[in-house]
Amino acid sequence: MRVSAKSDYALRALIEMSAREDGKAVSAEELGRLQEIPHGFLQAILADLRKSGIVISQRGQSGGWRLAKSAGDVSVADVIRAVDGPLVSVYGLRPEAVTYNERADVLQHVWIAARDALRDVFEKVSIDQLATQQLPDEVTSRTADDDAWQPH
Repeated sequence: MRVSAKSDYALRALIEMSAREDGKAVSAEELGRLQEIPHGFLQAILADLRKSGIVISQRGQSGGWRLAKSAGDVSVADVIRAVDGPLVSVYGLRPEAVTYNERADVLQHVWIAARDALRDVFEKVSIDQLATQQLPDEVTSRTADDDAWQPH
């Protein structure tokens, strides 16, 4: 899987929003400055997150962006889907919709298994856990093995 800049930036912006103890809205300019996210790119990301109901915008002097729901109720998977679409796609199709001839049919099982493995991590990690740096044990245990850190 390739994590897009869009997903990475979206997660970083949401971590920044949820880390605000007062829950006040934060401007896109401040989010961009704090996380080094290009302003135009961030505006498009925030629009996608708003369409998905993850953030809301607030107008006025104390306006800006804030989470639309609890940071504990928004998973990494929710964010990736909001800005990039399905976790796994093959030629733009969901893995269950892909068809192959009988020799290559086994590939569909690989794509479905890969999606399941990604869900196993992305659906279990919330924005709150990222902001508080308290990842679930099933996620941290995957990074305990030195091999996990090695490029292959």
